[in-house]
Amino acid sequence: MSEHRCPDCGVTMEVTKAVTSVDSESVKLKTDDKREGLLGSLGMKRTLGVDAYLCPECGLVRLYADIAE
Repeated sequence: MSEHRCPDCGVTMEVTKAVTSVDSESVKLKTDDKREGLLGSLGMKRTLGVDAYLCPECGLVRLYADIAE
């Protein structure tokens, strides 16, 4: 994960964990890209993990998709 700075305050944002209110599951992004291998051939779509960053000064939260392959 790279360092992200708050666009409003200019301070370094802190990594946090974004979860849903249902069973504390991690937030994921669903794409239209097919998965690789057998699951892709069955029509399964690719999902991406999400990294959440919080500004300790103003409370801004930003979500970044984990697109590193």
